[in-house]
Parts: sequence; C-alpha cells; structure tokens
Amino acid sequence: MPSARPEPNLLLLRARERQRSPSQPGEDMSRGELAGEVSKILFPDPRQRLTSPFNANYVGKLESGVIRRPHRADYRAALRTVLGVSSDDELGFPSPRNGTSRWADAQAPQAATPAVSGPVTRRPAPDLLAPDRDEDVLPRTVSPEDVARILATADLFEHWDNTHGGTLAREIADDRLRTTARLLDVTCPPALTEDLATAIAHLAGVVAFMHFDAYAHHAARRRFAFALQCNDIGGDWHQRAALYANMARQEIWCERADDGLTYTEMGLVRADRLTATEQAMLHTVRARALAKMGPPRAQDALRAVGMADEAFSHANPGEDPAWMRFYDAAQHHVDTAHALFDITMRSDRITDAIDRFRYSVEHHEPEFARSRAISGTKLAALTMVTGDPRQAAAVGCQALDDAGAVGSRRAADDLRELHRLAGAHTTIPEVAALRARIAATVGAAA
Repeated sequence: MPSARPEPNLLLLRARERQRSPSQPGEDMSRGELAGEVSKILFPDPRQRLTSPFNANYVGKLESGVIRRPHRADYRAALRTVLGVSSDDELGFPSPRNGTSRWADAQAPQAATPAVSGPVTRRPAPDLLAPDRDEDVLPRTVSPEDVARILATADLFEHWDNTHGGTLAREIADDRLRTTARLLDVTCPPALTEDLATAIAHLAGVVAFMHFDAYAHHAARRRFAFALQCNDIGGDWHQRAALYANMARQEIWCERADDGLTYTEMGLVRADRLTATEQAMLHTVRARALAKMGPPRAQDALRAVGMADEAFSHANPGEDPAWMRFYDAAQHHVDTAHALFDITMRSDRITDAIDRFRYSVEHHEPEFARSRAISGTKLAALTMVTGDPRQAAAVGCQALDDAGAVGSRRAADDLRELHRLAGAHTTIPEVAALRARIAATVGAAA
C-alpha cells in the first residue's frame, strides 16, 4: 500500500509568514531567510554557516511535515527565537511524549532515515543526544580570530535580546557562554590575555542580562559576577561601568534599591575615566534607585536626573565603546522617565516623565523593540493615572502591539501593572477593551 502523505505543518508555515523579510520590504520571510536567521544563532562563526545543515531545504521538510520535529533542542530554541514564540506547540512540533508521533520523524537534517512501516516502539537511545558539535572543539592557542568571534557572538545575542527579549534565547546563549569560557584554560599569548578576558566578560554580561529579563535572577547574578571577574583581568573601566549599571538595574527591579544604589556608586568610581554617555547612564540608574526609595529621597533623585541630563548634553558617540550604542537619546529619555515615574506616582510632585516617555516611544530604533514596548506601557500607565484614560488606552494598545514579538517577563509585568491602574476606569469602553486585551495576552494583575 502507498504510504500516507505527510501532513503539512501549517502552524510553522504561518509563523514564518508572519515575519517580515529582512531583505525585501513588504514581503514575508522566505524559507532561506528563516534558515539564515536561525543559523546565525546556531553558528556564530560565519564560516560555519556556509555548510550549515539548517538550510532552506530543511525548513521545507519541516513545513511539509516530512520532518515533524527537530530532534535537537538548540534547533527548536533558535526557531522559537526567530519566530517570536515561547513554545514548540506554537510551531506545530509534537511532544515526543505524544504516543501518536513517530520517533523517526525527529531526524536531524544530515541524518539518514531508516525505513519504517509504523510507529517506532523501541526506547530511544539517549546517547544519540550527546554533544558532537565540531565547532565546540577548542583551539590549541587563542588567536585574535577567537576573540573576534566571541565579540561577534555577544553582539548577536545582544541584538536578539533587544529585539525579542531574554526569555526565548537565553538557553542557547548560556550554552555558548559555557563553551567560550573554556578558552580561559587554553594557552593564550600575553598580548591577547586582556582582550580575551574583556571579550568573555562582554558575552557574560549579555547573557546575564538575558537571564535578568527572564527573571532567572540567581543565574543572572552569578553570570554578572563571572563577568566582573573576567573584567578584573581585562582591566576595561568602560566595561566595568556598564556591568555595574546593569547589575544595578536588576537590583532596582527586584526592589533592592539600596543594593542598586551601591552598584551605581561603584560604577562611578573614577568617573573621569568614563565617557560622558557612560556617566549619564550611571546617573540615570542612580536616579532610579533613589526614586524607588520613596519621597524622602525624591529631591536626591531629581538632582541625579539633572546630573544625567548635564552629562548627556556632552555625549559624543564616537568616544563610546561599541556596547554603549544602546544608550542613545531615546534610551536616556526613557531611563530618566522611569525615575520621574516613581517620583510622580509616590508624591504630588509634577515632573516631565510623560514627555520623556513619549519622546522615547517616538525615537527608539526598530532593534530596541523591548525598550519601545516598555516605554509605551509606562507612558500609558502614567497617562491613565494623571491624564485622559481614553488616550492612555490608545497608547496602551500600541504598546501591546509592540510587545507582541517580545518574550520579556519585565515587559509582561509592566502590562499587568497597566491592567491594574486601568481598573479605576472600567466604565470607559476603550479602557475596558484594553484591560481585556492585556488579560488575554499576559494575564490580569494579581
């Protein structure tokens, strides 16, 4: 009897078609473009992508149902990241625990598929999942190319974090960090020792922030600590300031404002060695810590905002290290607005937080989708409390649209806060509709 035709995976097909082509404006992402974006995550070294088994043909087999589920977890995780989903079910990949699925459907693209006439009932062999990637073989001696690859890897994950949030790709990033950290035990020429440590510290800092965004706070703190240890070897004061700023952001978010304030003060040690942009960044985070401490420190927080504005007025992007490119005018406005938001919500002081949030929403670059979503949500929340609830609902709906492709637990919690604040205006149809959308998207506020 002829074998049944495979059932197409329409969920995967539609998920791809929801993505915009990175090269053809107005077009859907092609199979080849999807394979290319996934391969960027799986194989940070461009040379390895040339022979990547994850190609357009493989995507075609997934969409046609010839291969029902990639057997490699990193393949599935990379697909989730590129397509902006949080589970394999959303891509139509059946769980191996589902008795209706065939184990033989889960072959890797380069593997030979044995002939079968029915479901495979033998117990799968776990040793088939043992690591076997040639790209993880360490060199005998660290080279400048190795350092460059680490920096390229960090930049790639940082881009995905800014665009999609830390939740979706942190496992892949963490795996790459562990492999990269093994280079510390490889022979390294003295001239490259500091560069290697600085590059690994950069990657560790990016991975730490991804864990923070996913609320894996213990893991984030451990990776920040590792990054600082590497930075001690590298001796880069600019990187040190950036690490302490992000450590402070995490502690402030976790309602440990005193620890956050301490980290900003540590980052500002020898501020004369920092660029104006870096000084502005640290002063804004310091302002956020002070604002979280309540009305008694409100004036100190306002003074810190003023110091941040003054420093930023002297910013010269040409002087900043590459990892500081995120701190542009839009980021400065939103960081200071966060501090002013807390002052406004906790006291009767009038601030220009709304104007700053509005500027950031209008000026965030497309790459910084998470920042734009959070800025819009905070703008809607503050407008809901101090302004026109209908206008706030319109802003909130746009923020929801922006947050749609972002897997960030911080962004989700901000939306829940907006849901709670909007509860005072449930008789207004636009507000009621916004609350229903938020509840359907991320759940209602507790």
